[in-house]
Amino acid sequence: MARPSVKSRQVRDLLVQQFIASRQPVDVLPSERSLAELFGVSRVTVRTALKMLEDEGLLRSAPGVGTFVAAPHVSTKAPALKSFSEEIRERGWTPGSRLVETKVEAADFVVAHDLSIEPGTPYYEITRIRLADEVPLSIERVRLPEAYFPGLLEHDLTGSLYELLSTAYGVRVFRHERRISAMNVDAPTAELFGVAERAAGLYVVQTAFDQNGRKVEHGRSLYRGDRYDFNTVAYAHQEQ
Repeated sequence: MARPSVKSRQVRDLLVQQFIASRQPVDVLPSERSLAELFGVSRVTVRTALKMLEDEGLLRSAPGVGTFVAAPHVSTKAPALKSFSEEIRERGWTPGSRLVETKVEAADFVVAHDLSIEPGTPYYEITRIRLADEVPLSIERVRLPEAYFPGLLEHDLTGSLYELLSTAYGVRVFRHERRISAMNVDAPTAELFGVAERAAGLYVVQTAFDQNGRKVEHGRSLYRGDRYDFNTVAYAHQEQ
């Protein structure tokens, strides 16, 4: 398939700015003809731009009905390492977090192993609900060694945690290890997500390493199965 033209990509960006960023799911876009007249381009250019946005999950079409703004759906592609906030912004939505709980604890043997610290060493535990345009997409609980990030809980924790670690502490997350499994959400989580009890969810256990190879975060998150997915890329071993 030919690559979209520069004009199609420009129309794609205009559609995001004017019709997607400020709208709610199920809002209907104008017809192709109206959009072509509005932007002064051909209907083929508009159609290509709309297809790009459908492929990105920002729009959905219903034959004979129209094209709608889609509810947030995030597809994380490995091996690209991006924070939740980066993934959400790239799709034209506003990322956010609702802080549930923060605390400082002494590491037991399990936490000490997960973070590669000594038992009894203090660590932070932060529980947040992650949002896209105020829609809850996941519940995450992360743990970080206190020694690496003194005063962390005094910062605003509703934004990107990785951005905060980088700007405030000079720690850049360099590598993720993730284990993803399927599960059914319980009643309280279903109510939070606005889905049926026992709906599909994705349970993710994650360890993050910084540029020096230190374990700086260990987390467990539950994602909405209908709004989030993970894609992986595998390469064949090359013999020398």
